[in-house]
Amino acid sequence: MSIGTIMTKLKLFMAGLAILAGFATVWSVGLEPDPARAARLGATPTGDVILRISGKINATNVGDEAHFDLDMLKEMPATTFKTSTIWTEGVNSFTGVSLEDLLDAVEAQGGTLRATAINDYAVQLPVSDATSSGPMVAYEMNGRPMSRRGKGPLWIIYPFDQNSRFQSETIYSRSIWQLDRIEVIN
Repeated sequence: MSIGTIMTKLKLFMAGLAILAGFATVWSVGLEPDPARAARLGATPTGDVILRISGKINATNVGDEAHFDLDMLKEMPATTFKTSTIWTEGVNSFTGVSLEDLLDAVEAQGGTLRATAINDYAVQLPVSDATSSGPMVAYEMNGRPMSRRGKGPLWIIYPFDQNSRFQSETIYSRSIWQLDRIEVIN
């Protein structure tokens, strides 16, 4: 085989590799986080992921989902209110992220949320509940992180004492504790 033939075959081989690399790049689009979309959320998690939001959202940081660790939630504007609940004694102070702010951060587009707990218990709640005077995703009770035994690490909590419309079986059923997933649906 002459040098010319070897060089021609080598060029064809290299061209084939370049084409394969191009296909691999096109195929992988969407598998890696989009840095621009991740920036809208602020970051990607560096600690343990405690909340995953999926479904009809436009801002993601891991594939087609938005993942949050505790630090990421704490970097968002904090909401605090005091309320009694049917599950705790007395009036307690809760701190977390308003559900409205959280849904804004992920650019939620649906009308219903499916909130799921660590044990796969799930509830549905309307996005219309997510108002400035509505529920939060609490990560602290009385200034301390909530353990799993203490309904944590996250709890959708409504300001029950501030509005009598929140004092109903329907709203109580939406206050899911040990929350770890939210899916934005329809």
